Amino acid sequence: MLCDDCKKRQACVHITKIANNQKIDKHLCEYCAKESGDMIFSTDHKFSVHDFLKGMFSNSFVEAAQPKVEACANCGMTYRDFSRNGKIGCSTCYSTFGSKLEPLLRRIHGSSTHTGKIPKRSGESLEIRQRIKRMRHELEKYVEKEEFESAAKLRDEIRLLERELNAKE
Repeated sequence: MLCDDCKKRQACVHITKIANNQKIDKHLCEYCAKESGDMIFSTDHKFSVHDFLKGMFSNSFVEAAQPKVEACANCGMTYRDFSRNGKIGCSTCYSTFGSKLEPLLRRIHGSSTHTGKIPKRSGESLEIRQRIKRMRHELEKYVEKEEFESAAKLRDEIRLLERELNAKE
């Protein structure tokens, strides 16, 4: 079988990707597989688990089907560059590729919000903001369950915390 990309060499790599409920099969020669960036082949023919997992979780076939290539206005990095090396180019990349990075972060870390340690200098106000956010979520649950007395108490606590936060800032 000939390579799907170059149609010259014998295909030795079969790649199957499922994205957006669509199955994409590609039969590639070693050279085209190297160029696609899905799998990295070395001269000593050692296979890396890292390369295998990178190939499984990358979306390069889906990107190849999309004609518009979005690049960071600051550093010029594309999402395909990020998927190949796993590193973001600059801080502007986070806002440029935010819609693509958030599902990736959720899949890897289980959440796309930071829940780790809080710096001591700004920690108190940040901790209050996080507490208010949790309380508002709890308030919505009370309202859904029509537990209005509990909701009113929680609303008053939120207002007190917001006043405390405004006084500190």
